Amino acid sequence: MRQIIVTAFVSLDGVMEAPGGEPGYRNSGWTFKDVEFVPEAYELKGTEMGETTALLLGRTSYEAFAPVWPTMDEFAAYNAMPRYVVSTTLESDDERWPATILRSVDDVAALKETEGGPIAVHGSATLGKALADAGLVDRYHLLVFPLLLGAGRRLFSDADQDAVKLRVVDHAVYGNGIQKQVLDVVR
Repeated sequence: MRQIIVTAFVSLDGVMEAPGGEPGYRNSGWTFKDVEFVPEAYELKGTEMGETTALLLGRTSYEAFAPVWPTMDEFAAYNAMPRYVVSTTLESDDERWPATILRSVDDVAALKETEGGPIAVHGSATLGKALADAGLVDRYHLLVFPLLLGAGRRLFSDADQDAVKLRVVDHAVYGNGIQKQVLDVVR
């Protein structure tokens, strides 16, 4: 069975919206505008790329990444691996960044049962919540920024559910206040 890893830049109050400057959000670009850049805080991203064997995205993130990521040399490994997009409305993938379209969380559960290595979920707030609510997330890779952003799309669901226990498997705090948290879901 494959492992699903949700990876995110997140504020201390759980907001993950528009970390890289995506338009339409009041605090857009908060990861680089409001916190000093410290290269070692981002080493987790390189580790992820080396360990990931496929990408899983929601439609909104896929449509944002598809025109950009294929042109970025630093994402060469991601550009070479299989991609999956979960969407009930997407009619076809983007030829610049081909992907297999999945229609439901049940399709993701079936993908998880296939042979292969870890599948990373980048961005994709709605998908990440749905996967967590369905019990499909195995690990979180979080870079928690020392910011309170208030309104915005959040990483975690607000569904009324039983507690989910997490086990810290790696953590660090960097000079700029970013915290790395790698957490496994305990089943």
